[in-house]
Amino acid sequence: MKHIVLASTSTLYGEGYLAYLQPVMQTLFAGVSEIIFVPFARPGGISHDEYTARAAAAFAPLQIQVKGLHTFADPASAIREAQGFFTGGGNTFLLVKELLERGLMDKLKTAVEEGRPYMGCSAGSNIGGVSMQTTNDMPIVYPPGFQTMGLVPFNLNPHYLDPIPNLPHMGETRETRIKEFHTQHATPVLGLREGGWILVKGDQITLEGKPTARIFEAGKTPYEVDPGSNLNFLR
Repeated sequence: MKHIVLASTSTLYGEGYLAYLQPVMQTLFAGVSEIIFVPFARPGGISHDEYTARAAAAFAPLQIQVKGLHTFADPASAIREAQGFFTGGGNTFLLVKELLERGLMDKLKTAVEEGRPYMGCSAGSNIGGVSMQTTNDMPIVYPPGFQTMGLVPFNLNPHYLDPIPNLPHMGETRETRIKEFHTQHATPVLGLREGGWILVKGDQITLEGKPTARIFEAGKTPYEVDPGSNLNFLR
């Protein structure tokens, strides 16, 4: 049975890394003693080792060891044998480029769909959607393609921000960008605000956390869904 968490962010303002997700992680990774961390998104350009150490410190209270995928001589075999996975945030273009060029995207997808627990934050959540084409990130590298794992049948826009009322000159909004996406593609998009996450258990997909999420479907007016809402209709 699939067990997946796709979170908008790793860190809420004023809190530590993954602090708000600790109860979620405890449930998601119950019975797991070691996970593989995918560090390729490299937020702020930090090294793979530095990023893995950050993840390891956050999982230590759960008595879960963390090994960086970059440390394995045969990462494909490591994915096949892993108990679970966490992919951190950073730059989605870089993350997708590394996974595709190393031939690991499909292998990670297969392992997760076979039932190994997976958690993503930000860029790590983007790759859970149909494609990475609704990311907010700068195209600092050119990946071989934009298709991602399709663990959910829609795209995500993590860190979704609402337009600020009475500021007509604030610039282009996330909603504007997603509308541009829908002139070329029919894939639904879920605007995931900070503190929210998507939970997949088996065939059920729900919105969890405190904030509502904003749904964008091609040809329709955007609308809100509440925490606890079933998202299986988004296809």
